[in-house]
Amino acid sequence: MPLHFAFDLASATLSFLVTVLVWRWRLGPQGARIDQIGLPYALALVGGAVLGGYGFGTLNLVLSGTPALGRSILGALAGAIAAIEILKAMRGIKGSTGLIFVPAFATSVTVGRIGCYLSGLADNTHGIPTTLPWGHDFGDGIPRHPVQLYESAMMALFLAAALLALKHRGPLFMTKGFYLLVGYYVAQRLLWECLKPYAPVLGPLTLFQLLCLALLAYALTMSLKKPHV
Repeated sequence: MPLHFAFDLASATLSFLVTVLVWRWRLGPQGARIDQIGLPYALALVGGAVLGGYGFGTLNLVLSGTPALGRSILGALAGAIAAIEILKAMRGIKGSTGLIFVPAFATSVTVGRIGCYLSGLADNTHGIPTTLPWGHDFGDGIPRHPVQLYESAMMALFLAAALLALKHRGPLFMTKGFYLLVGYYVAQRLLWECLKPYAPVLGPLTLFQLLCLALLAYALTMSLKKPHV
C-alpha cells in the first residue's frame, strides 16, 4: 500500500470517527439544516470537493511547470464551500451548516499532511530550501522547509481549541465555528504558501495564495453576518 494512500485512509477514518463522536457529544441539533436538504447536500459536498480539489491542484502544478494530476486540500475546501453555498441559496437555507465538519476537517489535515511529508518530493507539497536547523532533505540533497508539518501542527492546535470550545458550547463558536475554521486555515495556509516553490500568477501571488485570499474574504464576510440560530 502506498504510504500516502495509507495516511489518506487513516485521515478519512479518523475524521469519520471524530465526526460521529462529536455529533453525539455536542452537535446533534446542528444537523437540522442539513436534514432539510438531504441527499443533494451530500452530493454537492462531495462533488464540489472533488472538482475543486483536483481542479485547483492540477491547475497549480501546470502553472508551476509540472504538468501532472494534482490534489489540493485548499481546492477541495473552496469547491465544497462554493457548491454548498449555491445549493443553500437555491433551497433558501439560511445560516451555517458546516459546524459538524469542523473537527473532521482539522483532523484530516493534521493526519493527512504527515502523509504528504513522508511522501517526499513526489508529492509536490515540499517547501523551498532553508538553512534553518529543522530543514528536511526530501531526497535531492537540499534541506527544505517541512511546510507539511507546519500545517499539521497548526491544525492540531485548532482541533484542540475547537474541541474545548464545543465542550463549553460558546455561542460564537456554535454559530460561527465553520467560518472561524476557514479563516484560521487559509490564514496559516497563506503563510506557508510563501515557503513553497509554486509559480506566481498575479504579481507575486500564486494560485493558492489568491484562493486563500478569496476564502479569507468569504470567512470574514460570513462571520460578520447576523447568525441564524
